Amino acid sequence: MKRIGFLSFGHWSDTPHSQTRTASDTLLQSIELAVAAEELGADGAYFRVHHFARQLASPFPLLSAIGARTSRIEIGTGVIDMRYENPLYMAEDAGAADLISGGRLQLGISRGSPEQTIDGWRYFGYGPSEGDSDADMARKHTDVLLTVLQGKGFAEPNPRPMFPNPPGLLRVEPYSEGLRERIWWGAGSNATATWAAELGMNLMSSTLKDDEGGAPFHVQQAAQIRAFREAWAEAGWEREPRVSVSRSIFALTDDRDRAYFGREGDSSDHVGYIDATTRAIFGRSYAAEPDVLVKQLAEDEAIAEADTLLLTVPNQLGVDYNTHVLESILTHVAPALAWR
Repeated sequence: MKRIGFLSFGHWSDTPHSQTRTASDTLLQSIELAVAAEELGADGAYFRVHHFARQLASPFPLLSAIGARTSRIEIGTGVIDMRYENPLYMAEDAGAADLISGGRLQLGISRGSPEQTIDGWRYFGYGPSEGDSDADMARKHTDVLLTVLQGKGFAEPNPRPMFPNPPGLLRVEPYSEGLRERIWWGAGSNATATWAAELGMNLMSSTLKDDEGGAPFHVQQAAQIRAFREAWAEAGWEREPRVSVSRSIFALTDDRDRAYFGREGDSSDHVGYIDATTRAIFGRSYAAEPDVLVKQLAEDEAIAEADTLLLTVPNQLGVDYNTHVLESILTHVAPALAWR
């Protein structure tokens, strides 16, 4: 059995074939798709965060709105770039969204990836300490967030406050118990997956990772997941960790599917450089008739290792079509693979 959700990058563009012409379109349709996904029986609605781009950027208002409109589906991010974040303010926003949803928030975070601007986090008022890199800064922000989410007081109270305080040091409010265990790290390498396990974060692995050994993408990703689980066990955490992988998967069941994705059937892994020094491998897409998809996906070692599968959706094609995409996988593919 697997949890199956969708992952949206939340693109919008004022072009003839886009169903999301504005930011408003994307936000409102994201809410409607999450509601439709819950009605279909999907398990998660996740959203990517990109700054300075015509994509979703401020996740907590969106997640709160979805939490208020739904009752069961997990709501989350995949992922938030911690270089841009004030971890205390983030803890307040995340706590509020989690309480509104009744404890359904699954918060995916990471050190970030190449963005639309050069050092965009500097415009948000952040910069690495002397001798640190931007990745170091992201991890320091993460350390603060994880500490604050434990719910322990740390701030000295005013001896003459406007309103009465509880005894002792004060914590960030609102506090949502259990959220600390629902933080995920988007790992791009085996080393960062191991680091996430040591800190007690769940693992979120996308369709991109550092090329470590030259094997096919799904084989490398499966090795990354096993390294994470080994590190988790060695760290002595008592709870079971969660692991998600994301994939572009399209069941070709009608003429629309074949028109949009019929040429994706010959997709394969790609290798390239995401910066001057990082060689990365990009996983293939899947697009075929359901019976063919079942055979292909059964051979994907990383999907087999994960407990959660996030289906990347082409959000610019609109709510109705993306609902169809999800329904096709849940109806024609998932049962045959014993995911349902």
